[in-house]
Amino acid sequence: MKNGALTLLLQQIRCPLGTIPDYEVFADTLRCCAAISDIKLGKGLHSHVVKLGHLSCQLVSKALLNMYAKCKALDDCRNLFGQMSHGDAVTWNILLSGFAVSRTHDTEVMRLFNAMNIIEDSKPTSITIAIILPVCTRSGALGAGKSVHSFAVKSGLESHTLVGNALISMYAKSGHVSEDAYSVFRGIAEKDVVSWNAMIAGLVENRYMQEAFELFCCMLHATTVPNYATIANILPVCAYLKEHFAYWLGKEIHCYALRRNDLVADISVINALVSFYLRIGRMREAESLFQRMRFKDMVSWNSIIAGYTSNGEWLKALKLFHEFISMEMVRPDSVTIFSILPACVHLKYLKVGKQIHGYVVRNPMLREDTAVGNALLAFYGKLSETEAAFRTFMSICTRDLISWNAMLDAFAENWDETEFVELLRSMFIEGIRPDSVTILTTVHFCATISRVDNVKETHCLAIKSGFFLVHSETKLGNALLDAYAKCGNMEYAFKIFESLAEKRNVVTCNSMISGFINCGSHDAAHSLFNRMSERDITTWNLMVRAYAENECAGQALSMFHELQSHAMKPDAVTVMSLLPVCAQIASVHLLRQCHGYVVRACFEDVRLMGALLDIYSRCGNISCAYKLFHSTLQKDLVMFTAMVGGYAMHGMGEEALEVFYHMLTLGVKPDHVIITAVLSACSHAGLVDEGLKIFDAIDKVQRVKPTMNQYACVVDLLARGGRIDDAYAFVKRMPIEADANVWGTLLGACRNYHEVELGRAVADHLFKVETNNIGNYVVMSNLYAANAKWDGVMEMRRLMRARDLKKPAGCSWVEVEGKKNVFIAGDSSHPQRTSIHSTLSVMDQQIKELQRF
Repeated sequence: MKNGALTLLLQQIRCPLGTIPDYEVFADTLRCCAAISDIKLGKGLHSHVVKLGHLSCQLVSKALLNMYAKCKALDDCRNLFGQMSHGDAVTWNILLSGFAVSRTHDTEVMRLFNAMNIIEDSKPTSITIAIILPVCTRSGALGAGKSVHSFAVKSGLESHTLVGNALISMYAKSGHVSEDAYSVFRGIAEKDVVSWNAMIAGLVENRYMQEAFELFCCMLHATTVPNYATIANILPVCAYLKEHFAYWLGKEIHCYALRRNDLVADISVINALVSFYLRIGRMREAESLFQRMRFKDMVSWNSIIAGYTSNGEWLKALKLFHEFISMEMVRPDSVTIFSILPACVHLKYLKVGKQIHGYVVRNPMLREDTAVGNALLAFYGKLSETEAAFRTFMSICTRDLISWNAMLDAFAENWDETEFVELLRSMFIEGIRPDSVTILTTVHFCATISRVDNVKETHCLAIKSGFFLVHSETKLGNALLDAYAKCGNMEYAFKIFESLAEKRNVVTCNSMISGFINCGSHDAAHSLFNRMSERDITTWNLMVRAYAENECAGQALSMFHELQSHAMKPDAVTVMSLLPVCAQIASVHLLRQCHGYVVRACFEDVRLMGALLDIYSRCGNISCAYKLFHSTLQKDLVMFTAMVGGYAMHGMGEEALEVFYHMLTLGVKPDHVIITAVLSACSHAGLVDEGLKIFDAIDKVQRVKPTMNQYACVVDLLARGGRIDDAYAFVKRMPIEADANVWGTLLGACRNYHEVELGRAVADHLFKVETNNIGNYVVMSNLYAANAKWDGVMEMRRLMRARDLKKPAGCSWVEVEGKKNVFIAGDSSHPQRTSIHSTLSVMDQQIKELQRF
């Protein structure tokens, strides 16, 4: 049609007989120019109109004005408007619609509207009101919008459907949906589908889900037939209802759409259905709908990718993303980038994230999008790639507060104290005003590095900035309380706790309990626990942990059983808190119960598996530890460390080395803990050369300095291998001063190999470093006694008496039928001591009788 009108007009203009084109042909052609935004052709036609003297024709002049307005040539539009008579409201509406398209001309729109009101013959119409109200909404001028509403009431336009729809939208977007918008809705004489959709959308936008659903039900009973927009508006409402009810309603709407060809053919309806199923976790239905779509637009792809990531289907999201970018019809946009980066984070796919970053750099629109830059920054920060995060931060064209907060969070997550402080300083220098997120990030970071002075500074900044006067007071107060508690300043923590008396919640009390436990005030923690009217699983976990750390195994188990009696479901942290109890009482039975619960609850926390593995080893069941290690698919450094440590504890050096080298082949970078564990394994297994090789690699390969524990392991390694002199020479060559652990290890070796003279020299060093450890004196005394050096024995005993050192009583325990039985040397308080002593006498007599033969 457009091309036909253009062809006809050109034929008439070029006609040799000089045929004058019809006014309607000019008008139709100009409308075509407006539709395709062809300003060049439109201006050419304008010239012909002037030459032919047709500018005075209202039909042609309005078409010209509309063409300039639609092509956003606002200066030309204004000039032409000045040449026309202003008596027609349609002319004003065309001009207003042109300026209303852009946010930058909101003031000019309102000025023109006021000018229109002054002219007697051009009173605003319902169309005028519909043009003006969205401008008032987006500029936040609710007062001006209400004035326009008043004008509409006085002019009798309020009941017009077009005006009513615009008023509903304005009040809904301004947050006045339940009263003002609904009042307008009721006053519309003839409600159309747009009226219902505007009201439903307004309720949804303001989180009135139940009311939106009820209104939708009313619409179904009215004469208005829902359209594609109605379906798209109501499906998110269904997703917020209870799970089974939501699914049932969504299926009903889906069936309704299938019965109408116009709905089932609309891509926005299918996209809305896909998003609905994804929101309620119905992946199969969403996948089926998506695969059956004949045409998929950007929204379709973004919805399914975002749905996969929100439901934890990271690999599926990434696979679909690769399928999406392999197509040439549609290219990823900013929403696609936001949706896929979380999957790369959870899968730790740094390479894929960098490839996405490369795509962003090559795309100017994405490269200049601040939100995309922030998403990439957060991606690098969460993968501990702080250098890449900082480069991304510096490359963002227009950094906003989110950019600064994301970069601060990246530094905080990776404990980069110097960089964090410098960035915070730069933020203030550039005049960026912090928000509550900045303050919370800073507070958490100061707590992490235990800098109470910095916590106080941040606290002062929060007070000066007025953050305690807004709704986030409790959240910020809880964070500060937690920070002071973690830094050991319980005085300040308690003051904040008292200041939140009227606004305390479970988090407040949990932070206070955690602080009491960390500083050893278990009675205070228990007292606060008993006063709490509401408790969550974290509260119970803290108390179980408190008793477990205080070696009160019975109370910890009692608290665990009480937790379950209060209908609380133990989580992974509960099990982690209870595991130390299994080690304390050496109860494999309790440990297996914990493991069984972990399996039944489908906990897949790698650290929890590492803790289970470690306790199995401590309880002497290395075979179960290895089975757990072998069955765990995702092994991290903690798992490898636990397995190596377990083998070391059981003297299985070669097995420990095998696990350690396997870890290295997988590209997992070792830390000091696992290196110490593998050195200990070599020491106990007599693998001297292997141990020395690993120790040499600490500095040469790993580029880190050995710790004192690792030096002690090498001394033990050499000493156990009989190379006492080499061990002593190694200690003398150490680049740092040896501590009591190193000298004590060497002294124990001297005792084992009867090296009295060397032992005396080592003891001299040891007694200077550690004066009051009775174990060192006992070791030296035993060395003298084993070699009949009685003068030395007497000297050690004299030193122990002079320094009032007493050897602690020996202690052992055993679990029988789930109960811990403790035996201390010299103690006869066990309730079954008579039976135990009688049994021991019988066994002793039997042994003696066997020895006679």
